Amino acid sequence: MTPLEYDFLRKSLRERSGLVLSADKQYLVESRLLPIARKAGLANLGELVTALRCGDSESLMTMVVEAMTTNETFFFRDKVPFENFRTAVLPALLAARRATRCIRIWSAASSTGQEPYSLAMTIKDLEDTLTGWRFEIVATDLAGGVLQKAQAGIYSQFEVQRGLPIQLLIKYFSKVGEMWQIAPELRAMVKFRQFNLLSDFSSLGPFDLIFCRNVLIYFDQETKTSVLNRLGRITAADGYLVLGAAETVVGLTESFRTVPEMRGLYAPNVRPPRPQVVAGGRAGPRLVAVSGGR
Repeated sequence: MTPLEYDFLRKSLRERSGLVLSADKQYLVESRLLPIARKAGLANLGELVTALRCGDSESLMTMVVEAMTTNETFFFRDKVPFENFRTAVLPALLAARRATRCIRIWSAASSTGQEPYSLAMTIKDLEDTLTGWRFEIVATDLAGGVLQKAQAGIYSQFEVQRGLPIQLLIKYFSKVGEMWQIAPELRAMVKFRQFNLLSDFSSLGPFDLIFCRNVLIYFDQETKTSVLNRLGRITAADGYLVLGAAETVVGLTESFRTVPEMRGLYAPNVRPPRPQVVAGGRAGPRLVAVSGGR
């Protein structure tokens, strides 16, 4: 693959997915895309780039983007976000949503589904105290292939051994040949859909809690800021955002602030009410507060 061909692929991937590849990642691109080229009946990556330049095959570009996305995930990954969810976030949301008894959660870049199913298991384990409550978990990912696996909820022995406590495996999974399938009631709690984080979020929200972990690290600063600002617009004023351990909002957006002593947890920054001058009769104009939004 020539430098010009590699530059074309880097630009295309950034525009389509936000993924930023450095100049020294050509080996990674070649290893992941050569099988795609061969599957499409192309002799090499040069022919693949030529086909992509022609723009006649959207499905081929989709295959390229999906092949380059990182789908590393496992149950209860990093533990701390799920402990915070159980001990702090969920109790706060339950107190704040007593009137509606409904909580909406978004698991962004959910890959093969372990993160949203971990949230579903946490909620299910507390069902005796949640009678009458409705939870909606929306899980999205750019790659259609991983979403199909997530919807089926079928995992290998290796996958269920990564982070999943044995008691939850016994309680919520059943053996299917050499694989394990999560229980139907857990699958019913999660709604999967294909979605690009570069898109407008308004069709999804609003949400009380958003998990968007370990995806911003692949974006440049401009894209990170754009994603965070759009997340801020669909997060409830008293809701929460969860990022990965290596991610932060600091220096990127004013839409969120850190939650003290809760690693990776952020709350929306709500602007103070703006004073507005209105007619005050003989006493003259007076100031009243109006909503400032986020």
